[in-house]
Amino acid sequence: MQELHGKAAIVTGASRGIGAATARELAGRGAAMLLTARSTEALTALAREIRGAGGTAEALRCDVTAYADVAAAVERCRSAFGRLDILVNNAGVIDPIARLADSDPAEWDRVVDINLKGVYHGLRAAIPVMQAQGGGVIVNISSGAASGALEGWSHYCATKAAVLSLTRCADKEYREHGIRVVGLSPGTVATEMQVAIKASGINPVSQLDPSVHIPPEWAAKAVAWLCTEEAVDLSGVDFSLKDEAGRRRVGLVG
Repeated sequence: MQELHGKAAIVTGASRGIGAATARELAGRGAAMLLTARSTEALTALAREIRGAGGTAEALRCDVTAYADVAAAVERCRSAFGRLDILVNNAGVIDPIARLADSDPAEWDRVVDINLKGVYHGLRAAIPVMQAQGGGVIVNISSGAASGALEGWSHYCATKAAVLSLTRCADKEYREHGIRVVGLSPGTVATEMQVAIKASGINPVSQLDPSVHIPPEWAAKAVAWLCTEEAVDLSGVDFSLKDEAGRRRVGLVG
């Protein structure tokens, strides 16, 4: 993991959950962090926490549905740290959970804007910078929902399936330019998203006991590992933490 020391990284949706855990993990490995999210209070506090622990971090408000915001974040990373080595496209939502005939079209569209367009915006803004500097790593936070239909999750399943296609397309187009694009499918993670899923009462995931969810720190360690040369063979795929083999490879289990 020492190979991450001195790298510069952007994490979207970094104010909580997997995003916040990933920011702490990458900073702990010596990466300079640009933390982005729509809400700034928690984001600023996290940046202060990282700096207090001896790391390097800045906070920037960024709405991933607006390309101009994402492009500005990439430019801020370049101006603050001199480069962009890692982008973690983490920002994502699942609310409101509803069956298709009960869904709100405006809210369904909003999920597409965040979960799908937000990832595209990150890829579009980061790839030219990484290409010019000779390489980089982009990790798209994915889900088992990318390949499996779940009742009430049409917006989430559809967008995560589309993100998997973006991962594959970006890998096909830019692997030869030294840019690794990989997805992480962490399984169910103990975040606020699981609270919303539990409250919905729709589909088997809502019936899971909270004890089966992995901590966000496990997902964060997987993201950091995917940014190293140990994971170079995983370009263009969704890497899963749902099985023991994946967890063992990351070093989460013996």
